Amino acid sequence: MKEITYINPVLLIAVPLALAFIIPILKFVWEKSIKWIPVAGFLFDLIVSITLIPIVLQKNIIVKIGGTTTPFSINLVVGPAGLLLSIMISLAGFLVAIYALKYIQEGDKTKYHILFMLLLTGAIGVVLTGDIFNLFVFFEVLCISSYALVGYLGNRAGIESSIKYLIQGSIGSSLLLVGIGLIYGQYGTLNMADLAAQIKTADSISLFVPMFFMITGLGIEAAIFPLNSWLPDAHSSAPSSISAVLSGIAIEVGLYAMMRILFTIFAAESFMGFLLFLGVITLLIGEMSAFSQNNIKRMLAYSSIGQIGLIVFAFSIATASGLSGGFFQMISHTLNKALLFLATGFMIYRTGSMEISSFRGLGKKMPLTALFFTIGTFSIIGLPPFVGFASKFLIFKAALAKQELLFIILIAVIILTTVIEGAYFFRIIQTLYFKESDDKSSKQESAITALIPMFIFALLILILGIYPNWIMKFIHSAASELLNKMSYLRSVLG
Repeated sequence: MKEITYINPVLLIAVPLALAFIIPILKFVWEKSIKWIPVAGFLFDLIVSITLIPIVLQKNIIVKIGGTTTPFSINLVVGPAGLLLSIMISLAGFLVAIYALKYIQEGDKTKYHILFMLLLTGAIGVVLTGDIFNLFVFFEVLCISSYALVGYLGNRAGIESSIKYLIQGSIGSSLLLVGIGLIYGQYGTLNMADLAAQIKTADSISLFVPMFFMITGLGIEAAIFPLNSWLPDAHSSAPSSISAVLSGIAIEVGLYAMMRILFTIFAAESFMGFLLFLGVITLLIGEMSAFSQNNIKRMLAYSSIGQIGLIVFAFSIATASGLSGGFFQMISHTLNKALLFLATGFMIYRTGSMEISSFRGLGKKMPLTALFFTIGTFSIIGLPPFVGFASKFLIFKAALAKQELLFIILIAVIILTTVIEGAYFFRIIQTLYFKESDDKSSKQESAITALIPMFIFALLILILGIYPNWIMKFIHSAASELLNKMSYLRSVLG
């Protein structure tokens, strides 16, 4: 049988990492080219990731680095779940990098682009790595870059938010490292598949403690209640381009890493009941907190907490359809929240304020930007024919399939949060289109480099909402990989 050839997935990490370190050199050669480096780097990653889809749907790609055999080698495990996240990260990175071409005008642009590339490279590393120590290393790259970018503008609010994020993130990283150390002390291996082969259940205290440390550490970055106090300040203080990737990518990567550890290493089905309630509580608190906000970026940040709660709920159903709903909601949230933050960024730039009341009449002055914001709003609420409706429908379907009274009650609670979500988002729509502005200035649309990524995000939201079956095979494969521990073991350990 002819062997299938493909581009080495190591390049998904190596290329953007190398380009990040080339940026300071380019500054002295051709400074104007710096802002195009992230665009080129993540376009490359997006193309490579898409070309790997047919191969990965047949079998996982296992990359061994270091010249030794598993479990002693450094592993990359490119399966449907990791590749799906890699495509999302690359797509968001590519489009947000285009947006930043005109949006980022203040501060040290060289540092911004380096940190932006390192943040997303760390994210790709987290979703593709096959061992828990390198998961920690890539996780630290992601987090440290995020801390710096939150305070990028150098104002008081940004620095204060960055320090809060740094303190809580450092605690999370320390807990993750302690958990990894405890596991290594017991089993003498860091390879996820090798650990999974040795760990049958996490019911014993010797395994529950390191699992608790690791899940808590990752839960801080995933912004799960009560570990989410850093997020509203960080997302509202960062530049909108960074808010888009923090909300649409970073917290989801933290959640994916948490689920990978729970499902693959510990097979902690008994832990899912606790996570189920934690997800619903996170959803309730996020949506109710967003309802009371007048600052639009804080409102979107709290909304992200709510969306993470919904994704946690979906994964905690612990069935193939539940995990499929969780992955689909991840895609939906990435597209929706990236679009909303990008549209908000130029509306704030236009008005000079983050207060929702200052956006009166922008539907007439910035018609395209307001339209894209409206599409993101309708989708995140879950209105048809947008992607948010399809993803929420899949979650509800998975929950109802359990045929238990508990899940019917929890679905009723989720529907209530959707009503709350609709109330505060429609308040913004009303402000944009049905309230007159005191400012009599003429139309001034967002820059074309901002409108292009907004248009692509909006188009994907509409296409995946109307034709969700286009990606359902990929999503079902990702869910099956995460749920089927033995299949993962066979692919890595042979």
